[in-house]
Amino acid sequence: MSVSMSNFAPVDEQLTYLKKGAAEIIREADLRSKLEKSRATGKPLRVKLGMDPTAPDLHLGHTVVLRKLKHFQDLGHTAIFLIGDFTGMIGDPTGRSATRPPLTREQIEANAETYKEQVFKILDREKTVVDFNRRWFGPMSSDEFVRLAAKYTVSQLLEREDFHKRFQDEKPISVHELLYPLVQGYDSVALEADVELGGTDQKFNLLVGRELQRGYGQESQVVLTTPILEGLDGVQKMSKSLGNAIGIHEAPLEMYGKIMSISDEMMWRYYELLTDVQVAEIEKMKREAHPMQAKKDLARRIVADFHSTEAATKAGEDWAKQFQKDEVPEDVEEAPIEAPENRLRIDKLLARAGLVGSVSDAGRMVKQGAVRVDGVVINDPTTVLDISKRPTLQVGRRVKRVRPGIPGTGIVTETLSH
Repeated sequence: MSVSMSNFAPVDEQLTYLKKGAAEIIREADLRSKLEKSRATGKPLRVKLGMDPTAPDLHLGHTVVLRKLKHFQDLGHTAIFLIGDFTGMIGDPTGRSATRPPLTREQIEANAETYKEQVFKILDREKTVVDFNRRWFGPMSSDEFVRLAAKYTVSQLLEREDFHKRFQDEKPISVHELLYPLVQGYDSVALEADVELGGTDQKFNLLVGRELQRGYGQESQVVLTTPILEGLDGVQKMSKSLGNAIGIHEAPLEMYGKIMSISDEMMWRYYELLTDVQVAEIEKMKREAHPMQAKKDLARRIVADFHSTEAATKAGEDWAKQFQKDEVPEDVEEAPIEAPENRLRIDKLLARAGLVGSVSDAGRMVKQGAVRVDGVVINDPTTVLDISKRPTLQVGRRVKRVRPGIPGTGIVTETLSH
């Protein structure tokens, strides 16, 4: 459905909004041209974001590029969320030093269903086009697939850093992995995309889409990449496996507390990449707002996005009770822990409760004085806790209460063997 020119913001305004939090636009002049044509004709741009359903849960790092798709949607353009139910069978080789194990059809379908629900935490359900690339690859003939493969050379594919390194290291590269960039690129042909979005690690795949569109007689899409979001440690990329992620389905207080634990410097990056706050307003907050209040506002915004305004307000109140008045809220999240005789070392307990990424991380946090048990700082990682006493564990600004087990004797200080 076309939109009249008056419903599109001036091109300069659109560009300012779209460039916020963008890592690279290839090419910005092309994007300006497409926006000008869209405004003149009243025809929205077709903006594509593809995700393979390789994991059932999304974290805030995944939402950076989803939010950019929302920005195009806010401006009146057509947001296409493409679920790669065909490409997921191949497995994206991006950043991989070895072949990714293929998922089963059943795993992909189950993950795809959860994706559809999760993306609408950000995108407008009524205005989003959801598609699946099996729609065109399923009926594609072998003749057509061979013609697609003929559009690119092996030497071009080996220019990709992941492949080049594996080739140099004499590590295996499966033929189906070489096909992945072509298959993703063809999605843009099938959808006639004007713009494709992706993280900076997807740049090679996105550029293949530009070339394939030219090869099929279409105008090349604009590529817009977004940064890879750092996790809670402010160093490594957000990842559940690294224990530094904030899942979008986490409880409001857990999410709020994790955001309050990031550094003041990282807070502004989260404002830029995880909110719709305009750059000018962010710069004003940097000059005028107290960092603590700015971080509380950030936590409230993010929790409200994925839960509700009421849940965000409640999480803020509970966090204040917990850390500013030395009270623990009644509805703090509980973690069920099984251990022999309900006794476990603090470092192992923190890891099992999901408050840290590993036992070694827990040991470091304890030695830094960042761990409290029932409000008391613990400095010795060999301290053993009695889980039946329902101890409340705090790491920085994150908190969980361990569920009761077999009655024990309380905190002891002897060292248990590993």
